[in-house]
Amino acid sequence: MALDARPVSNHTPWVHRFALFTTGATFILLIAGGLVTSTGSGLAVPDWPTTFGYSMFRFPWSKMVGGILVEHGHRLIGAGVGLLTLTLALWLWVTEPRGWLRWLGVGALVGVVVQGVLGGLRVVFIDRTLAIVHAALAQAFFALTATLAFFTSQEGKEAPRKMQTADAGRLRHLCLLTTSVIYLQLIFGGVLRHTGVGVGVHLLFAGVVTIQVLFLAVLILRGYRDQPRLVRPITLLSALLILQLVVGLGAYGGKFTSLGVGLSFHALVALTTAHVATGALMLATCLVLTLRVYRGLTPRVPAVAQEFVPSHPAGMSEKAPA
Repeated sequence: MALDARPVSNHTPWVHRFALFTTGATFILLIAGGLVTSTGSGLAVPDWPTTFGYSMFRFPWSKMVGGILVEHGHRLIGAGVGLLTLTLALWLWVTEPRGWLRWLGVGALVGVVVQGVLGGLRVVFIDRTLAIVHAALAQAFFALTATLAFFTSQEGKEAPRKMQTADAGRLRHLCLLTTSVIYLQLIFGGVLRHTGVGVGVHLLFAGVVTIQVLFLAVLILRGYRDQPRLVRPITLLSALLILQLVVGLGAYGGKFTSLGVGLSFHALVALTTAHVATGALMLATCLVLTLRVYRGLTPRVPAVAQEFVPSHPAGMSEKAPA
């Protein structure tokens, strides 16, 4: 997609702050969705778009107990995120000079509407496939809100200063691959949570993600340690990976081994939900790192190729021989 040719206006922080707030609210929604699955509350409210016949916003608070509280609370937070996304999309459409970013805001609005409908249809049709798609789209939507927050920041509005490096191409591809693998792993995790099958594939891809992140960390910390915009996210991503492995092992032990006998229900819910949340943070962090690498680094032109660049001034041609 080509960038809009119009110049970007002076940075105003409020749309960025609102985008950050929307991203934070989406993260809370992810946690709420994780709680719905972890507690088995997905069908605690059997109807949609109503709640036991009530309008969503008129359901009595006194009846919001147990699984109903978890499921209906998830719906209310989802409605709030939808309203925030609508506001952000309109704000971008009115004030943002970059056309591609305005349409990205529209894409986020479409995404949150589709996500809400999928969640409702999952209840109506009691379909696990819809639940898996709903979980996968939730992670993609969170990544999209993080992208909007990045490009509305001062950094995202500045014209990037390209730094030529020999391994820029390799680092770009590795960042993109790592982001993709993390997202794929989140999808496998959704399949496992909703069906109870695929634990082997999920464990295999946990190893793949670990290797990818380690490669990224070595490459960046060796060659770009003087670039804080790259060092900070890879450091955070590495820390999140360690946390994810610890929480994931705890969730695996609690659900699939005899160690789960000693865990309380609330402890297992906390572990599985934290596993989902940490995975989302890994995806967003790796995505921001990828955006920074693609914007800030470019492959160095080999010295051999430079020999073929004409040395005469631009706009002048060599005189043809008589």
